[in-house]
Amino acid sequence: MTYDEGLTERIREQLGADPDIAEKRMFGGIAFLHRGNMAVGVTGDDLMVRVGRDATAAALARPGVRIFDMTGRPMHGWVVVAGSVISEDDALHAWIDEGRAFAAGLPPK
Repeated sequence: MTYDEGLTERIREQLGADPDIAEKRMFGGIAFLHRGNMAVGVTGDDLMVRVGRDATAAALARPGVRIFDMTGRPMHGWVVVAGSVISEDDALHAWIDEGRAFAAGLPPK
């Protein structure tokens, strides 16, 4: 599976030179990890965001968001945001911030 290089670059620009962020190929795309915990990633043209179990329902109520499910088993705490929803930088940045904030609250790996 290929992933959107343009979206990937926009994420890199938002995350800047944060030393706590690393990139890793995962799920047929690319993931951005905060101290070893995935925060956001790109699969196809869409953005994967780790929001945590407690925030899943609220995230799913937002436009263009679905549960992350690559194996037929939904992964609660993870959502996929349609690329069309994050075409504007403000929307993308809000989702990145949400994923990074959740990952930052986890113990480093």
